Amino acid sequence: MAHRFVRFKRWLRYKYVGLLRAKGGASMVAMGFAIGLAIEMFTFPTFGFAFLLIFPLVYLLKGNLPAALIGFVFGKLIYIPMAFLHAIVGGWVLPKHFTVHIPFLYPWVNEALTTSLKLIVGGIINGALLGALFYFPIKTSLEAFKNKRREKRKLRRGRLEPKVSGE
Repeated sequence: MAHRFVRFKRWLRYKYVGLLRAKGGASMVAMGFAIGLAIEMFTFPTFGFAFLLIFPLVYLLKGNLPAALIGFVFGKLIYIPMAFLHAIVGGWVLPKHFTVHIPFLYPWVNEALTTSLKLIVGGIINGALLGALFYFPIKTSLEAFKNKRREKRKLRRGRLEPKVSGE
């Protein structure tokens, strides 16, 4: 059992380093994370169908799909506290008198649909803001990581290269 945990830990580290070294640079990885986070903020009231938006958005905005999935999982972790904020923002954006009224449904179902609509609208707005907020720090940190790695490699090469004396 311990061996499996060690293998899983090594696999996660391998994937993490692969993500940091992804082609296309830090902006693609940061864009992917931002897309995944933004989509998660309104996927719950849509019963998970918003998840399907990740694929075309990653393609159109030139993001990184593994980073988008990581952003999606991170969004799941912070969704419950953010849901209250989504409802508040959705209530600000939608008119006060706005309600969903479908005559053949029970009143509690209409109320649930109204609340879900507020969560969707608030989630889209908050998701876009969170995506933009997380994009820049992630991009900056990945660029710093790559620059640090580049400097380390230069130092290592400098130590390994034999010194040629000017004879």
